[in-house]
Amino acid sequence: MKGSDFSQRLIRWQKQHGRHDLPWQNTRDPYRVWLSEIMLQQTQVVAVIPYYARFLTRFPTLKDLAIAPVEDVMAQWSGLGYYARARNLHACARMVMDTHGGAFPTNPDAIAALPGIGRSTANAIAAFCFNAHVAILDGNVKRVLARCFGIDGFPGAPAIEKKMWRLADEQLPTHDVATYIQAQMDLGATLCRRGKPRCDVCPLQDLCVAKRDDRVVELPTPRPKRAVPEKQVTLLVLLREGAVLLEQRPPSGIWGGLLSLPELPIGASAKFHARNRLGCEVEQWQALPDLAHAFTHFRLHISPVMATARQLPHLSEPGLRWVAFDSLANAPLPAPIRRILGTIKPAAG
Repeated sequence: MKGSDFSQRLIRWQKQHGRHDLPWQNTRDPYRVWLSEIMLQQTQVVAVIPYYARFLTRFPTLKDLAIAPVEDVMAQWSGLGYYARARNLHACARMVMDTHGGAFPTNPDAIAALPGIGRSTANAIAAFCFNAHVAILDGNVKRVLARCFGIDGFPGAPAIEKKMWRLADEQLPTHDVATYIQAQMDLGATLCRRGKPRCDVCPLQDLCVAKRDDRVVELPTPRPKRAVPEKQVTLLVLLREGAVLLEQRPPSGIWGGLLSLPELPIGASAKFHARNRLGCEVEQWQALPDLAHAFTHFRLHISPVMATARQLPHLSEPGLRWVAFDSLANAPLPAPIRRILGTIKPAAG
Protein backbone atom coordinates (compact mmCIF):
# COMPACT_ATOMS: atom_id res chain seq x y z
CA MET A 1 0.00 0.00 0.00
CA LYS A 2 1.39 3.36 -0.95
CA GLY A 3 1.79 5.83 1.88
CA SER A 4 0.28 8.59 -0.25
CA ASP A 5 -2.95 6.62 -0.78
CA PHE A 6 -3.29 5.72 2.90
CA SER A 7 -2.48 9.19 4.21
CA GLN A 8 -4.43 11.16 1.61
CA ARG A 9 -7.58 9.16 2.24
CA LEU A 10 -7.28 9.88 5.94
CA ILE A 11 -6.66 13.58 5.39
CA ARG A 12 -9.70 13.91 3.12
CA TRP A 13 -11.84 11.97 5.59
CA GLN A 14 -10.71 14.05 8.56
CA LYS A 15 -11.49 17.35 6.88
CA GLN A 16 -15.06 16.23 6.19
CA HIS A 17 -15.89 13.77 8.98
CA GLY A 18 -13.28 14.16 11.70
CA ARG A 19 -13.59 15.89 15.05
CA HIS A 20 -13.06 19.66 14.90
CA ASP A 21 -14.61 21.08 18.07
CA LEU A 22 -12.78 19.41 20.95
CA PRO A 23 -11.62 21.98 23.55
CA TRP A 24 -7.92 21.44 22.78
CA GLN A 25 -8.25 21.70 19.02
CA ASN A 26 -7.85 24.83 16.89
CA THR A 27 -4.89 25.99 18.97
CA ARG A 28 -1.14 25.92 18.53
CA ASP A 29 -0.50 26.65 22.21
CA PRO A 30 1.87 23.86 23.31
CA TYR A 31 0.69 24.14 26.92
CA ARG A 32 -2.89 23.29 26.00
CA VAL A 33 -1.93 20.63 23.47
CA TRP A 34 0.50 19.02 25.93
CA LEU A 35 -2.08 19.05 28.73
CA SER A 36 -4.68 17.37 26.53
CA GLU A 37 -2.21 14.74 25.31
CA ILE A 38 -1.27 13.80 28.88
CA MET A 39 -4.88 13.71 30.08
CA LEU A 40 -5.94 11.57 27.11
CA GLN A 41 -3.41 8.86 27.89
CA GLN A 42 -5.47 5.77 28.80
CA THR A 43 -8.51 8.00 29.40
CA GLN A 44 -11.59 8.55 27.25
CA VAL A 45 -12.33 11.96 25.72
CA VAL A 46 -15.69 12.25 27.49
CA ALA A 47 -13.96 11.87 30.88
CA VAL A 48 -11.15 14.30 30.02
CA ILE A 49 -13.24 17.27 28.81
CA PRO A 50 -14.49 18.48 32.25
CA TYR A 51 -11.10 17.93 33.88
CA TYR A 52 -9.38 19.83 31.09
CA ALA A 53 -11.68 22.81 31.55
CA ARG A 54 -11.31 22.87 35.35
CA PHE A 55 -7.55 22.45 35.14
CA LEU A 56 -7.16 25.42 32.81
CA THR A 57 -9.40 27.52 35.01
CA ARG A 58 -7.12 26.82 37.97
CA PHE A 59 -3.84 26.89 35.98
CA PRO A 60 -4.46 29.04 32.87
CA THR A 61 -0.77 29.16 31.88
CA LEU A 62 2.24 26.91 32.16
CA LYS A 63 3.76 29.37 34.63
CA ASP A 64 0.68 29.13 36.85
CA LEU A 65 1.08 25.35 36.87
CA ALA A 66 4.80 25.52 37.60
CA ILE A 67 4.51 27.82 40.62
CA ALA A 68 1.53 26.00 42.15
CA PRO A 69 2.06 23.56 45.04
CA VAL A 70 1.98 19.97 43.83
CA GLU A 71 -0.88 19.33 46.27
CA ASP A 72 -3.05 21.76 44.30
CA VAL A 73 -2.21 19.96 41.07
CA MET A 74 -3.10 16.59 42.58
CA ALA A 75 -6.39 17.99 43.85
CA GLN A 76 -7.37 19.11 40.34
CA TRP A 77 -6.41 15.67 39.01
CA SER A 78 -8.32 13.78 41.71
CA GLY A 79 -10.54 11.11 40.15
CA LEU A 80 -8.85 11.09 36.73
CA GLY A 81 -6.52 8.23 37.69
CA TYR A 82 -2.94 7.33 36.76
CA TYR A 83 -1.67 9.98 39.16
CA ALA A 84 1.95 9.79 38.06
CA ARG A 85 0.74 11.83 35.07
CA ALA A 86 -0.13 14.74 37.35
CA ARG A 87 3.19 14.61 39.21
CA ASN A 88 5.08 14.48 35.92
CA LEU A 89 2.96 17.32 34.54
CA HIS A 90 3.97 19.53 37.46
CA ALA A 91 7.65 18.51 37.20
CA CYS A 92 7.58 19.15 33.45
CA ALA A 93 6.12 22.64 33.87
CA ARG A 94 8.86 23.51 36.34
CA MET A 95 11.56 22.18 34.04
CA VAL A 96 10.22 24.20 31.10
CA MET A 97 10.29 27.32 33.27
CA ASP A 98 13.72 26.64 34.77
CA THR A 99 15.56 25.10 31.80
CA HIS A 100 13.79 26.52 28.76
CA GLY A 101 12.91 29.99 29.99
CA GLY A 102 9.19 29.22 30.08
CA ALA A 103 9.00 28.36 26.36
CA PHE A 104 8.19 24.81 25.28
CA PRO A 105 11.05 23.37 23.19
CA THR A 106 10.16 22.90 19.53
CA ASN A 107 12.35 19.90 18.72
CA PRO A 108 10.60 16.52 19.26
CA ASP A 109 13.67 14.99 20.92
CA ALA A 110 13.94 17.91 23.32
CA ILE A 111 10.24 17.63 24.14
CA ALA A 112 10.62 13.88 24.76
CA ALA A 113 13.38 14.61 27.27
CA LEU A 114 10.87 16.37 29.55
CA PRO A 115 9.31 14.46 32.48
CA GLY A 116 6.34 12.27 31.58
CA ILE A 117 6.55 12.81 27.81
CA GLY A 118 7.28 9.86 25.54
CA ARG A 119 8.13 9.79 21.87
CA SER A 120 4.56 9.70 20.56
CA THR A 121 3.34 12.53 22.80
CA ALA A 122 6.41 14.63 21.98
CA ASN A 123 5.82 14.11 18.26
CA ALA A 124 2.15 15.06 18.56
CA ILE A 125 3.03 18.31 20.33
CA ALA A 126 5.74 19.10 17.77
CA ALA A 127 3.45 18.36 14.82
CA PHE A 128 0.40 20.23 16.11
CA CYS A 129 2.28 23.25 17.42
CA PHE A 130 5.49 23.53 15.42
CA ASN A 131 4.77 21.82 12.06
CA ALA A 132 7.25 19.02 12.70
CA HIS A 133 7.25 16.22 10.10
CA VAL A 134 6.95 13.32 12.55
CA ALA A 135 4.65 10.35 13.14
CA ILE A 136 2.82 9.34 16.30
CA LEU A 137 1.98 5.92 17.68
CA ASP A 138 -0.69 6.08 20.37
CA GLY A 139 -3.27 3.37 21.04
CA ASN A 140 -5.65 4.53 18.32
CA VAL A 141 -2.92 4.67 15.69
CA LYS A 142 -1.63 1.23 16.64
CA ARG A 143 -5.11 -0.21 16.19
CA VAL A 144 -5.56 1.43 12.77
CA LEU A 145 -2.15 0.27 11.54
CA ALA A 146 -2.54 -3.27 12.92
CA ARG A 147 -5.86 -3.75 11.14
CA CYS A 148 -5.18 -1.92 7.92
CA PHE A 149 -1.78 -3.54 7.34
CA GLY A 150 -2.54 -6.89 8.99
CA ILE A 151 0.16 -6.71 11.66
CA ASP A 152 0.19 -9.70 14.01
CA GLY A 153 1.61 -9.54 17.52
CA PHE A 154 0.87 -7.49 20.62
CA PRO A 155 1.58 -3.82 19.75
CA GLY A 156 3.17 -3.24 23.14
CA ALA A 157 5.89 -5.83 22.50
CA PRO A 158 9.19 -4.08 21.62
CA ALA A 159 9.66 -5.85 18.27
CA ILE A 160 6.09 -5.16 17.14
CA GLU A 161 6.23 -1.55 18.31
CA LYS A 162 9.48 -1.02 16.41
CA LYS A 163 7.84 -2.42 13.29
CA MET A 164 4.87 -0.09 13.76
CA TRP A 165 7.09 2.95 14.21
CA ARG A 166 8.82 2.14 10.94
CA LEU A 167 5.45 1.77 9.22
CA ALA A 168 4.12 4.98 10.79
CA ASP A 169 7.15 6.88 9.47
CA GLU A 170 6.70 5.40 6.00
CA GLN A 171 3.07 6.52 5.78
CA LEU A 172 3.74 10.18 6.66
CA PRO A 173 2.44 12.56 3.98
CA THR A 174 4.55 15.39 2.63
CA HIS A 175 2.00 18.01 3.66
CA ASP A 176 -0.88 18.34 6.14
CA VAL A 177 0.93 16.25 8.77
CA ALA A 178 -1.09 17.69 11.67
CA THR A 179 -4.36 16.93 9.86
CA TYR A 180 -3.12 13.42 9.09
CA ILE A 181 -2.20 12.76 12.72
CA GLN A 182 -5.57 14.04 13.89
CA ALA A 183 -7.23 11.81 11.28
CA GLN A 184 -5.55 8.71 12.68
CA MET A 185 -6.66 9.63 16.20
CA ASP A 186 -10.21 10.37 15.06
CA LEU A 187 -10.53 7.24 12.95
CA GLY A 188 -9.36 5.04 15.80
CA ALA A 189 -11.66 6.75 18.29
CA THR A 190 -14.83 6.91 16.19
CA LEU A 191 -14.73 4.20 13.49
CA CYS A 192 -11.84 1.78 13.97
CA ARG A 193 -12.85 1.21 17.58
CA ARG A 194 -11.76 -1.66 19.78
CA GLY A 195 -15.32 -2.94 19.96
CA LYS A 196 -18.00 -2.65 17.28
CA PRO A 197 -15.83 -1.02 14.58
CA ARG A 198 -17.76 0.76 11.82
CA CYS A 199 -15.98 -0.76 8.84
CA ASP A 200 -18.90 0.03 6.53
CA VAL A 201 -18.14 3.76 6.61
CA CYS A 202 -14.36 3.58 6.99
CA PRO A 203 -12.38 5.41 4.26
CA LEU A 204 -9.80 2.60 4.34
CA GLN A 205 -12.18 -0.35 4.07
CA ASP A 206 -11.03 -1.49 0.63
CA LEU A 207 -7.38 -1.25 1.71
CA CYS A 208 -7.79 -2.94 5.09
CA VAL A 209 -6.18 -6.37 5.41
CA ALA A 210 -8.16 -7.19 8.54
CA LYS A 211 -11.47 -6.52 6.79
CA ARG A 212 -10.38 -8.44 3.69
CA ASP A 213 -9.35 -11.47 5.73
CA ASP A 214 -12.20 -11.22 8.26
CA ARG A 215 -9.75 -10.55 11.12
CA VAL A 216 -11.06 -7.25 12.44
CA VAL A 217 -11.98 -8.82 15.78
CA GLU A 218 -8.56 -10.50 16.08
CA LEU A 219 -6.44 -7.40 15.43
CA PRO A 220 -4.64 -5.82 17.06
CA THR A 221 -3.39 -8.88 18.94
CA PRO A 222 -4.45 -8.58 22.61
CA ARG A 223 -1.97 -8.35 25.45
CA PRO A 224 -0.94 -11.85 26.55
CA LYS A 225 -3.18 -12.88 29.45
CA ARG A 226 -1.72 -13.32 32.88
CA ALA A 227 -3.16 -13.79 36.34
CA VAL A 228 -4.12 -10.50 37.96
CA PRO A 229 -2.78 -10.31 41.53
CA GLU A 230 -5.38 -9.67 44.23
CA LYS A 231 -4.48 -7.47 47.20
CA GLN A 232 -6.46 -6.82 50.38
CA VAL A 233 -6.26 -3.73 52.59
CA THR A 234 -8.16 -2.44 55.62
CA LEU A 235 -8.59 1.33 55.88
CA LEU A 236 -9.53 3.27 59.00
CA VAL A 237 -12.32 5.85 58.65
CA LEU A 238 -11.84 7.84 61.84
CA LEU A 239 -14.36 10.64 62.43
CA ARG A 240 -14.38 13.61 64.73
CA GLU A 241 -16.79 16.56 64.80
CA GLY A 242 -17.53 16.65 61.09
CA ALA A 243 -13.98 15.81 60.03
CA VAL A 244 -12.15 12.67 58.94
CA LEU A 245 -8.55 11.67 59.54
CA LEU A 246 -6.54 11.44 56.32
CA GLU A 247 -2.97 10.53 55.54
CA GLN A 248 -0.79 11.70 52.67
CA ARG A 249 0.51 8.82 50.57
CA PRO A 250 4.23 8.55 49.72
CA PRO A 251 5.24 10.31 46.46
CA SER A 252 5.67 7.02 44.60
CA GLY A 253 3.43 3.99 44.44
CA ILE A 254 -0.34 3.84 44.15
CA TRP A 255 -2.11 7.14 44.77
CA GLY A 256 1.30 8.77 45.17
CA GLY A 257 1.06 12.16 46.89
CA LEU A 258 -2.71 11.98 47.38
CA LEU A 259 -4.64 11.96 50.64
CA SER A 260 -6.05 8.61 51.67
CA LEU A 261 -7.46 6.88 54.71
CA PRO A 262 -4.90 5.46 57.16
CA GLU A 263 -4.04 1.90 56.25
CA LEU A 264 -4.04 -0.73 58.99
CA PRO A 265 -1.09 -3.14 59.12
CA ILE A 266 -1.94 -6.67 58.05
CA GLY A 267 -3.53 -8.51 60.96
CA ALA A 268 -3.58 -5.45 63.23
CA SER A 269 -6.59 -4.61 65.36
CA ALA A 270 -8.15 -1.32 64.36
CA LYS A 271 -8.66 -0.39 68.01
CA PHE A 272 -5.06 -1.31 68.90
CA HIS A 273 -3.73 0.64 65.92
CA ALA A 274 -5.74 3.73 66.80
CA ARG A 275 -4.57 3.67 70.40
CA ASN A 276 -0.89 2.95 69.75
CA ARG A 277 -0.24 4.88 66.55
CA LEU A 278 -2.68 7.74 66.94
CA GLY A 279 -2.86 7.98 70.71
CA CYS A 280 -6.63 8.02 70.91
CA GLU A 281 -9.56 5.98 72.13
CA VAL A 282 -12.31 5.22 69.67
CA GLU A 283 -15.89 4.07 69.88
CA GLN A 284 -18.90 3.21 67.70
CA TRP A 285 -17.04 0.76 65.48
CA GLN A 286 -18.75 -0.09 62.22
CA ALA A 287 -17.64 -2.10 59.20
CA LEU A 288 -18.49 -0.32 55.94
CA PRO A 289 -19.22 -2.16 52.68
CA ASP A 290 -16.15 -3.59 50.94
CA LEU A 291 -14.98 -1.97 47.73
CA ALA A 292 -12.93 -3.37 44.85
CA HIS A 293 -10.78 -1.18 42.60
CA ALA A 294 -8.85 -2.32 39.52
CA PHE A 295 -5.40 -0.93 38.83
CA THR A 296 -3.35 -1.67 35.73
CA HIS A 297 -1.41 -4.54 37.29
CA PHE A 298 -3.55 -5.72 40.22
CA ARG A 299 -6.97 -5.59 41.83
CA LEU A 300 -7.34 -4.00 45.26
CA HIS A 301 -10.01 -5.10 47.74
CA ILE A 302 -10.71 -2.42 50.36
CA SER A 303 -12.37 -3.10 53.70
CA PRO A 304 -13.18 0.23 55.42
CA VAL A 305 -13.69 0.27 59.19
CA MET A 306 -15.35 3.38 60.63
CA ALA A 307 -15.15 4.69 64.19
CA THR A 308 -15.44 7.92 66.16
CA ALA A 309 -12.48 9.41 68.04
CA ARG A 310 -13.30 9.89 71.71
CA GLN A 311 -9.87 11.04 72.83
CA LEU A 312 -8.22 13.21 70.22
CA PRO A 313 -5.18 11.81 68.40
CA HIS A 314 -1.86 13.55 68.91
CA LEU A 315 -1.03 13.34 65.18
CA SER A 316 2.69 13.36 65.81
CA GLU A 317 3.36 11.41 62.63
CA PRO A 318 3.90 13.49 59.48
CA GLY A 319 1.23 13.34 56.84
CA LEU A 320 -1.74 12.84 59.16
CA ARG A 321 -4.37 15.57 59.22
CA TRP A 322 -8.00 16.20 60.02
CA VAL A 323 -10.01 17.32 57.00
CA ALA A 324 -13.54 18.67 57.33
CA PHE A 325 -16.15 16.91 55.25
CA ASP A 326 -17.20 20.19 53.67
CA SER A 327 -13.61 20.58 52.39
CA LEU A 328 -13.34 17.16 50.76
CA ALA A 329 -14.54 18.40 47.38
CA ASN A 330 -11.22 20.22 46.90
CA ALA A 331 -9.01 17.59 48.54
CA PRO A 332 -6.68 15.41 46.42
CA LEU A 333 -8.46 12.10 46.99
CA PRO A 334 -8.33 8.91 44.92
CA ALA A 335 -11.70 7.99 43.43
CA PRO A 336 -12.26 4.93 45.69
CA ILE A 337 -11.57 6.96 48.84
CA ARG A 338 -13.95 9.68 47.65
CA ARG A 339 -16.63 7.03 47.11
CA ILE A 340 -16.16 5.62 50.61
CA LEU A 341 -16.36 9.04 52.24
CA GLY A 342 -19.32 9.99 50.08
CA THR A 343 -21.37 7.19 51.65
CA ILE A 344 -20.87 8.51 55.20
CA LYS A 345 -20.96 12.27 54.62
CA PRO A 346 -24.56 12.76 55.85
CA ALA A 347 -23.79 11.07 59.17
CA ALA A 348 -20.53 12.92 59.71
CA GLY A 349 -21.63 16.48 59.02
